Amino acid sequence: MPASTTESVPGSAAGSGPGSAAETAWFTSPADALARLEATGYLADEATATTAFLAGALEKPVLIEGPAGVGKTELAKAVARATGAELVRLQCYEGLDEARALYEWNYKKQLLRIQASRSGDGGDGSWQEAHDEIFSEEFLLSRPLLTAIRRERPTVLLIDEVDKTDVEVEGLLLEVLSDFQVTIPELGTIEAVRRPFVVLTSNAARELSEAVKRRCLYLHLDYPSAQREREIVTRHVPGLDAGVVAQLVDVVTRLRELELKKAPSIAESVDWARTLIALQRDTLDAAAIDATLGVVLKHASDQERARRALRDTSTSKHPFR
Repeated sequence: MPASTTESVPGSAAGSGPGSAAETAWFTSPADALARLEATGYLADEATATTAFLAGALEKPVLIEGPAGVGKTELAKAVARATGAELVRLQCYEGLDEARALYEWNYKKQLLRIQASRSGDGGDGSWQEAHDEIFSEEFLLSRPLLTAIRRERPTVLLIDEVDKTDVEVEGLLLEVLSDFQVTIPELGTIEAVRRPFVVLTSNAARELSEAVKRRCLYLHLDYPSAQREREIVTRHVPGLDAGVVAQLVDVVTRLRELELKKAPSIAESVDWARTLIALQRDTLDAAAIDATLGVVLKHASDQERARRALRDTSTSKHPFR
């Protein structure tokens, strides 16, 4: 299972080299963070912008908790876009181990080197020399945490859904989160050339350790207000009539009030708006909702519950009202 991705973002920090003052300032103020995140399409509130500024200014990781689909991962991507940094992502899952998170040795290449040494093909030295060689940089495979630590250019390290990992994995993170370094027994301690901007996300599936929390700033994101969600939808789907946007956000808000397995996310609200554009719908009436409900609800039981709520209010002018 892939554990990471690295995303290049056009336009790295202008006129800056490793360690320069320009590179060390992710944002100059909360207002600067607010404006630059908005320029990327991410509409942050004051608390979010302030936390983003402080995470950069204090060089501390930020832990973001909240329901799925409220923009936790997207905030890390927006910071990368706003600052011209590269995003290195560690996608957490049950069973994630050190080899997938930190580093591992290239065993196949090591074996070939040992075989060559024994056969004499490449063996111009002793076994001890071969042993020393196979535990060198040439045989080391960097994984997301080590990759982010070693990068000289601005980097946003996203440790996504950290609550899905085993408790033991949190121990792997502590050295990175507190000292921005990784220790490899055969090579020693590797310190960050330039500290990455670190974002951890959690859906609060389990309680994280106090040790991890102590090392992080904390931000809780929830579903946005109706006004903010209208602004988000309009920003991403400017061609949709304002009245239809209001209808859509109203229905999504009501869907989130139902006891569903998976409430609609902000991204799914935007997808629904794009769907209405594609279908050339100029209103979100009961028929339109019924035909397109699969855009926002991905469980049959959730759709049935929503349709029952719709039928219960079928005599009302507006769906769910």
